[in-house]
Amino acid sequence: MPVDSFSSHRHDDAMRLDPQRAAIIVIDMVNEFCKPGGAMVLPGYETLVAPQLAIIEAARAGGVPVIWVHDTHRAGMRREREWVKRTPHCLEGSWGPEIIEDLGARDDEIHVIKRRYSAFFQTDLDLTLRDMQVDQLVIFGVVTNICVRSTVHDAFFQGYEVVVPSDCCAATGPREQESSLYDIATHFGVVSDSASVVAALRDGTSLQPAEVAA
Repeated sequence: MPVDSFSSHRHDDAMRLDPQRAAIIVIDMVNEFCKPGGAMVLPGYETLVAPQLAIIEAARAGGVPVIWVHDTHRAGMRREREWVKRTPHCLEGSWGPEIIEDLGARDDEIHVIKRRYSAFFQTDLDLTLRDMQVDQLVIFGVVTNICVRSTVHDAFFQGYEVVVPSDCCAATGPREQESSLYDIATHFGVVSDSASVVAALRDGTSLQPAEVAA
């Protein structure tokens, strides 16, 4: 399918990741969305683990911070906004909002609690990144078309350079995955893949844009 005429007006400048300016943002890789027994399990999370770990390990080796984002909600709210649209999930203090063990999240890394889809909305993520003098973000996790996309939008709005490795994200379906990645690539950031991100972190090579269906 040809690129639509509106989105064809884009710039695809080469981008390099600077370990002194970059951070990894892992969105909602939590039990509730990945593990049997979770309230809203996204099938196939297992395919994301290896490419995500490759980036996480390369980041740690290069001194790039890894930030873990937990969707978390409180009981007793009169009108919990996410629960208006979605079944109750990720209750504070429960097993649900904990990061899956597969990824080896560390207690000494930064953990951010969010109560809306975007990791930036009324959290201290932006302040934390600015205190670290970070302005390049590699964002991935679940799900592409909801929490990942919302976070990417807010990152772009606040002036960050954004990279999304396509093989480290999963959406609610193939249509949503393709559409979200296409929109991110044409309007909000760079869509690449885990191998290119690892090489960029390790060797300083330019990111290679992924093929994104129109």
